[in-house]
Amino acid sequence: MGYRTFVAVGDSCAEGLDDPYPDRSQYRGWADFVAGRLAEDEPGFRYANLAVRGRRLDQIIAEQLPAAGRHEPDLIALFGGGNDVMSRGWDARTVARRVDAAIRQCTQIAPSVVTFTLSDIAHRMPFGHRMRPRVRALNDAVREASVSYGAKLVDLWPDQAAHDSRYFGPDRLHLSEAGHLRVAGHVLGKLGVPHEEDWLRPLPGRPAPTNRLADLRWMWQEVLPVGITRLRNRLTGRSPGDGFLPKRPELLPMAFSEAQL
Repeated sequence: MGYRTFVAVGDSCAEGLDDPYPDRSQYRGWADFVAGRLAEDEPGFRYANLAVRGRRLDQIIAEQLPAAGRHEPDLIALFGGGNDVMSRGWDARTVARRVDAAIRQCTQIAPSVVTFTLSDIAHRMPFGHRMRPRVRALNDAVREASVSYGAKLVDLWPDQAAHDSRYFGPDRLHLSEAGHLRVAGHVLGKLGVPHEEDWLRPLPGRPAPTNRLADLRWMWQEVLPVGITRLRNRLTGRSPGDGFLPKRPELLPMAFSEAQL
């Protein structure tokens, strides 16, 4: 089937971090690439991206899904849960209920829904194995709800790209341009839409090896500033996404070339 309207909801991964447009006016990301490809086949295609960095699933449900419903899209994609995994108040049953509610509501909004599991961060982050049980629990909830409500699941957990640092930005968490293109390829494949084969081909060569010095530099430059910001937010009662707005709140036409700039 063709898709005339597409809405993306979620957190920073759906917003497009860490893949800025060349003019750095905003982030691009997999959803923009998907929208650009869908626009090739459908005259009058329109796309909205309601995702906001830092948002947990309960915030996505309360803030983004009502707006998505007003757009009445043909296709909705939900990429979220990462901030729940990193939350101090983590509770697997609570997050599972949020996952179920979010995916159920998405299937009530649009006839076609795409959901995602998270990749294994233990391959690229020191001490990432400590977060693995949380990621597994989130992914299990996403898989179960996707089957229950008939959503199309893009399962990133087994993707070998998680082993290649070039698919990720400097923080080792958000996707690089290559990573967003790969996710876009997975989405389009799940939708049965042809796409550039290079998007899913392994990157040529090998990534630079990591070592203790690189890990220490990453901790100093990426992890420590985030930790300080989180502590400040906690003390002031702010959420990580406060002050940020969706980059594309309205359904607007999107030419294929727009996502390729």
